[in-house]
Amino acid sequence: MFDLGGKNALITGATGGIGGAISRMLHGAGAAVAVSGTRTERLERLAAELGDRVYPISCDLSDSESVAQLPKLASDALGTVDILVNNAGIANDSLLMRMSDEQWNKVIGVNLNSAMILSRGVLRGMMKSKWGRIINISSVVGQTGNPGQANYAASKAGLIGFAKSLAAEVASRGITVNTVSPGLIATAMTNAMSEAQVDRILTSIPVGRFGESDEVAFAVLFLASNEAAYITGNTLHVNGGLAMA
Repeated sequence: MFDLGGKNALITGATGGIGGAISRMLHGAGAAVAVSGTRTERLERLAAELGDRVYPISCDLSDSESVAQLPKLASDALGTVDILVNNAGIANDSLLMRMSDEQWNKVIGVNLNSAMILSRGVLRGMMKSKWGRIINISSVVGQTGNPGQANYAASKAGLIGFAKSLAAEVASRGITVNTVSPGLIATAMTNAMSEAQVDRILTSIPVGRFGESDEVAFAVLFLASNEAAYITGNTLHVNGGLAMA
């Protein structure tokens, strides 16, 4: 079950906690992986950890020309891109009345525009193969909103609408497009919180804990698998009940 042997995956934001977990999970299921990010040293460490079938590709998703080149670089390394995981994302928070155009545009550019460019870039090869998986990593904030994060919430909500629209366009070609929407996941940021901060946040999560990066990665693995071939245009919420769809 969930055997990705012979499949090739491109994962953006692979140097982060969730991106690294996704990379390890897909690689562990047999896929060859092109791991992308801006922190070259971390990419190299991840590649060294995983061993064979790993290809680190540095890419700045705020640079549209670099984004446009990434599918080709990944295809050159892998042969094909069968699975695309649009995981990379940034935040640049501010109340809207104080938010600059630059803050808005950069977050939308990295979080949403790059997913469109990369998806468009891999579609031709997936159509030729008559098999493909595009998986966007959204956020519970895209469902609930959050004060001070209008740009981030808009970008994450946009990924969901984008996935639904693209899914309808390519379903007949054997390509599925889905979204995973994590809630509060244990990271270096949450580890740095005070006990009082953690207790306050946990009262809003019905399961009473933060999620783990591997729990998000398992959801991605499922959606990337043959077993999920009849699921498309959907959002899988991994949030411990924080927001119930």
